[in-house]
Amino acid sequence: MKTVITELAEFCHATTTAPAAFNAAENALLDLLGVAAAGASTPAGLASRDSARELWGEGPARLWFSKRRVTAVGAAFVNATYAAALDLDDGHRGAAGHPGAAIIPAVLSTGETVACDADRLFTAIALGYEVAIRVAASRDITGLRTTDSGLWCGYGVTAAAAWLQGLPVSMIAHAMAIAGQTSTSQSATGWTRFGHTVKEGIPWATANALKAVVLAAHGHRGPLDILDDPAQYDRSRLIERLGRDWAVGQIYFKRYSCCRWAHAAIDAALEIKHAHLLAPENIKAITVETFERALTLPNQYEPATNEAAQYSIPFCVALALVHGPVALLPLEDRYLVDDRVLALSRRVQLAAADDYCRSFPHSTPSRVTLTTSAGQYTEEVITPLGEPTNPLLAAELEEKFDHLSRLLPARPGQMQTIKHAIAALGAGADPRELFAALEFSS
Repeated sequence: MKTVITELAEFCHATTTAPAAFNAAENALLDLLGVAAAGASTPAGLASRDSARELWGEGPARLWFSKRRVTAVGAAFVNATYAAALDLDDGHRGAAGHPGAAIIPAVLSTGETVACDADRLFTAIALGYEVAIRVAASRDITGLRTTDSGLWCGYGVTAAAAWLQGLPVSMIAHAMAIAGQTSTSQSATGWTRFGHTVKEGIPWATANALKAVVLAAHGHRGPLDILDDPAQYDRSRLIERLGRDWAVGQIYFKRYSCCRWAHAAIDAALEIKHAHLLAPENIKAITVETFERALTLPNQYEPATNEAAQYSIPFCVALALVHGPVALLPLEDRYLVDDRVLALSRRVQLAAADDYCRSFPHSTPSRVTLTTSAGQYTEEVITPLGEPTNPLLAAELEEKFDHLSRLLPARPGQMQTIKHAIAALGAGADPRELFAALEFSS
């Protein structure tokens, strides 16, 4: 019997194009670049950008939204940092994590170094999502210490980049095996209470996976049976129906820059506020009933950093109630010291709901009760906005992109050029117009 990685590599190698996935891949690209534009000015984004030449050396690949160029590996690292910094990047319910922040930076940086048209670019994106999501979703998520994306996104990065470079099956397979064996450990997740910029390890996994492609091409070999352990991976989920229902078409998009596990609670709280015209000052208590795994987040009432706030359901619910949903697109540091938000955050009580015990990872529901002097109001959200079954419309994705574009000072016009370049990526189109648009003059 062939190893799972060999079957995945053969599937990638045999794929010449994936037109059924192009529309979804284009949506993912548009969303990711808007999110990255907002993340470029974060402390993590600036640190990755400013250290890029020292760490990676000069090369042909662009650091988005600047005129700097480094190696393809380095560019993917920096651009993945931008994409993951604010927790606004796309995700997949079954994978319980974020593929796009790794796959798209890797594909674009690789695409700058090889001859490719738009079809190959979108096909590489589709293949990357497919492999990464299959690996993540084949695990028993409920039994894992952490679902951090750095543990599995590298499989998709290697599949996409190795395919785009035209490598043979054996090299694609070994690249995936090397990336899987050397993925980030995420050893502090679930324990640390410090907000930090490593987060889920996506940039590190992305760069590591691109290095794995180079190493495999020069003869390094990985454990090809790494995905064959039945105690860890469901083989049928990994290889059945490959190429029939593209996973990139089943991702969710986010409108709040915080952990997806908080989104249903935010949606429910805002629905109550708007339905009953409640003023935040009149809310005496907030009860959030949710699935048990959500209670493992740090959930700090007074987070000291933006990253800690992203993983706090009480804080994010309070912020949305006080300042509206726009305050989470993206979450800004100034709200960390907002007295009204902090006071309301301390009134939030979290509880695990028995009827949600089997929901995760297939859904992330919440039931919210707001208590005022006039009475109690309860709302339940099973499927937050942005899921495939409750999608953001194309116009809403564009609106999100446009809103985030305005966060780049004096650059909204160039962000519109990027949007138009994405829209122009039709059959056989040259993606160099997009690559050029991603390079800013200063």
